[in-house]
Amino acid sequence: MNTSNTMNSLKETAGRIREMREIMGFSVAQMAEKTELTPEQYLVYENGEADLPFTFIHKCALAFGIDITAIIEGRTTHLASYTVTRKGMGHETAKEEGISIKNLAPKFKNKLAEPYWVTYEYSAELQNKPIHTTKHSGQEFDLVISGSLLVQVGSNKEVLHEGDSIFYNSATPHGMIAVDGKDCTFLAFVIPGAKETESEISKSVAQARPATGLCLSCADIISSGSQW
Repeated sequence: MNTSNTMNSLKETAGRIREMREIMGFSVAQMAEKTELTPEQYLVYENGEADLPFTFIHKCALAFGIDITAIIEGRTTHLASYTVTRKGMGHETAKEEGISIKNLAPKFKNKLAEPYWVTYEYSAELQNKPIHTTKHSGQEFDLVISGSLLVQVGSNKEVLHEGDSIFYNSATPHGMIAVDGKDCTFLAFVIPGAKETESEISKSVAQARPATGLCLSCADIISSGSQW
């Protein structure tokens, strides 16, 4: 038996249980009650720290209202029709100096766009430098949640504040930085071009990524987010 494959399968199944619990809005205590376990015992299984008994998986499926094969094999109907991401959650696709990016629908099937929760740290060093730009086929929509964002599209520059948004053709060179002395958090929807593969996007992004990692476009991480 391949121990590595067994552990990966265990973690994947446990991860699907955790994801479905979050989608359904159940607390750990509620799931523990539904599976007739203590919260501590439940978390051992949900974290993939012990083999998952069939009875446990069956009780989880009943609690979620889905077929047991959806948990075991990953064919979860909810993820084809909708997915819920709770506040502060999401799959972290980029975390480096000055930037944090989370995919808000990492496992949703057949997505037409990638939704990201993005935070750029304010950098005094970047304020007087040319904004680094990149481009790729498709379109992008950014909505500022907090702080202020200086966005450059082509030769045009716009400062966006809380509640402001911008929609643009991402084949036009574009880039952005946080301004006004504080970090900026924004919601970004990246819509890939129909004729451009993810590997092509990844290649063009890799060539354009700035050394600081502080002012890259959301498109810079679309390839990593789409792998989930």
